[in-house]
Amino acid sequence: MAIKQRAKADASFSMSSMTDIVFLLLIFFLVTSTLINPNALKLLLPKSTNQISAKQQVSVSIKHYPSKNTFTFHINGNKKPIKFDQVEPAIQELLMQSEDPTFSIYADKTVPIEQVVNLMNIAKRNKYKVILATSPE
Repeated sequence: MAIKQRAKADASFSMSSMTDIVFLLLIFFLVTSTLINPNALKLLLPKSTNQISAKQQVSVSIKHYPSKNTFTFHINGNKKPIKFDQVEPAIQELLMQSEDPTFSIYADKTVPIEQVVNLMNIAKRNKYKVILATSPE
């Protein structure tokens, strides 16, 4: 009498757990990549050892073109510049519903302090908190 082997090894492999892991990693990298570079403009920020952890709702970037001695203002990293007289209404509109209105100033190293102070005056008039962005040393 021949003995038959009944239990054969199943060669299939379930990929459902692997796809779950890949999906979670994909979500993780998508979320963290948007947090890495909040400011799309390339600015040379001054260096500082003190970093603040306050959360800004709006960012205002000042780009300086020394060859023309002109400045452009950008709200939330938007590549399209706006004029200085349009900065205050734009900030007011974005921070209207905020309970703790805060905006950060990203200024090139070459931007005169006068331009930064003008933005700080906007914050003072509207009772906003201001963060002056720097890059870590």
